[in-house]
Amino acid sequence: MKNPVVHFEIRSQDPAALHEYYTKLFDWQIEHHEAIDYRVISTKGEGDSTGINGGMGASGGAPNTVTFYVQVDDIEERLKKAVELGGTEIVPVTTIPGAVTFAMFADPQGNCVGMAASQTPD
Repeated sequence: MKNPVVHFEIRSQDPAALHEYYTKLFDWQIEHHEAIDYRVISTKGEGDSTGINGGMGASGGAPNTVTFYVQVDDIEERLKKAVELGGTEIVPVTTIPGAVTFAMFADPQGNCVGMAASQTPD
């Protein structure tokens, strides 16, 4: 599949409450990393290859949001194209060493969408 959705993120004013909610609702395994106050969500069961894993964090006082991330080969080019087609850059191409290179944009109707590079940065 070309450009699959590879990650989702839930931002909340009360992530601890949503942690408990989604654990009980869907039996998701959620691991809280206190040092960065971020939760890693595993939606896959043992031996299950379906599902998309995600994350959960504080919204920093902004409205609660759910964002999905699309994997792309050339993140700079895709972000440029998103803007050319009427979107707005929200987060420029950003690299977290050893984890991910990502960017975020708003589509023409204001929906926030993330993009992740196909390869993990060094």
